[in-house]
Amino acid sequence: MEDAEEILLTDDQKIDIAKWFLLNSPPGEIQYVSKDLISVLNDENVYQRAASEAFPLYNKSHIICLQFPNRSGEVLVSSFSELSEDEYLDPRTAQVGKVDHVRQVCTQMRPARDDELPSQYIEEYRCALDAEISKYVGEAYPKGVCSVYCTSGKDAEDCGSDFELVAVITATRNSPQNFCNGSWSSIWNIEFKDELQTVEVRGKMQVTAHYFEEGNVQLDAKHECRDSTMFQSPDDSADSLINMIRHHETEYLNSLQTSYSNLPDSTFKELRRKLPVTRTLFPWHNTLQFSLTRDLSKELGIEK
Repeated sequence: MEDAEEILLTDDQKIDIAKWFLLNSPPGEIQYVSKDLISVLNDENVYQRAASEAFPLYNKSHIICLQFPNRSGEVLVSSFSELSEDEYLDPRTAQVGKVDHVRQVCTQMRPARDDELPSQYIEEYRCALDAEISKYVGEAYPKGVCSVYCTSGKDAEDCGSDFELVAVITATRNSPQNFCNGSWSSIWNIEFKDELQTVEVRGKMQVTAHYFEEGNVQLDAKHECRDSTMFQSPDDSADSLINMIRHHETEYLNSLQTSYSNLPDSTFKELRRKLPVTRTLFPWHNTLQFSLTRDLSKELGIEK
């Protein structure tokens, strides 16, 4: 039989394939995947082009957290904090970090400009919610980080205007030496509607995990919810919102625990064949009728 002809890929095809692998890397594992890709591609130019496109998307979708160079704070890399291709805002410290996406480090920092920050009126609501979120995350997520951004109406100077805040919570647990990595993220879009005197809330929660000891098992669970509350003062609004967030996240986590604790009795049984190929139920009450069982019993001297 003649050898199959070698299939040659163009550079653009190689870049697309490399980007797919990078973007689909499990949480905390993109650097391991990139090292393997460098070896497989054996082409520095192709790898750099793929990495320069994939890493920013990966970092923002996984909301990675990076320390400022002087350790004065940290910045979340997300679409909500993005000011430019490589600059991201930390509203808590009013600083902007310059990010090297491929190395996943913050290389420089600078004070945020006035036009990059919300007005004093909006900042009161943002700061009050940020304080409550920080307290909650410190209690609920041992390695969690959070931030609150103004994504709409940040120039409003007084009541009478609508605006939107986004609260981001993320927590990671990477333990490659134990063959497992995982992350939690939740994004809460909070719309303050002055005319209706209501606050509309949309939440998106995602849990991802990867267990790879002698196998490859991945979890990617998502959940969305909606709720609302009254438009109140900054402190009262923050109290109502954090109670709402705590309720929905706790409810979702409890539902996950319940569903996975029932896996052996429900889901795994559903995966099994109802009947063997003989179309006869296996007689667990009398296994000695099978020759293999009789032979084993005889060899072990445990015949009945």
